[in-house]
Amino acid sequence: MADQDEKLDVEGAVDRLNEALRLQHRSVLQYSINSGSLFGFEFQALGDRLWEFAQSELGDQRLLVEKIVALGGDPVTEVAELRWTGDAGDAVDWLIETEEEAVETLQAAIEPTGREGRSEALEHLLEHMIMRKQNQVDFLVRARRTS
Repeated sequence: MADQDEKLDVEGAVDRLNEALRLQHRSVLQYSINSGSLFGFEFQALGDRLWEFAQSELGDQRLLVEKIVALGGDPVTEVAELRWTGDAGDAVDWLIETEEEAVETLQAAIEPTGREGRSEALEHLLEHMIMRKQNQVDFLVRARRTS
């Protein structure tokens, strides 16, 4: 059994999860916007891939909302800054920048989890989100490379 210092800090966890959720709202929308707005033959396959990412982000958004509510919190509805540009390179650069921020915010949400069973479950959920999101960032970084 976890001692008091290793118990889930519910209030801290909800606060951190809501910080991540605000960015997650942006992830869903930003990938969706970019998936449908890239133009030029050379970017159509990238648009399809971004749409796949948007769908994964939507699933993780729901998981964050479910966890916040299960912990007794209220999910934020504020969305972090969105941008649109017709330049595919700039759009990918913005995705890389914002998704790296989201990865770090999800990682910071692990700190108040503690060592109880439910804490471990929350930590693993966040780790899986981080891993999936980081794989997407890695894809974008490779797509942006020219040599």
